[in-house]
Amino acid sequence: MINSLAALPNIGSKSTQMLEQAGITSLQQLRGLGSVAAYVQVKRAGGPVSLNLLWALEAALSNQPWQEVARLHRTSLLLALEEYEKQNVMP
Repeated sequence: MINSLAALPNIGSKSTQMLEQAGITSLQQLRGLGSVAAYVQVKRAGGPVSLNLLWALEAALSNQPWQEVARLHRTSLLLALEEYEKQNVMP
């Protein structure tokens, strides 16, 4: 069983570093947040994020290739991201 972020498929060392700098240091935390909230947390922490990170996070959590996630789940993830950011506006 995978317990560390670095061991996740689709998550490279730079992504792991960005997650850790945003305070996400364990797979349990990542699972608890979900891909959208984790992406936003990294983005708000000032990480140089692109949507590829969102695809990779979702792919890692769903055990799918990131290319498949980007192709099949792009719209639903973008809608979820928009909704999350509306509901969690920073003061």
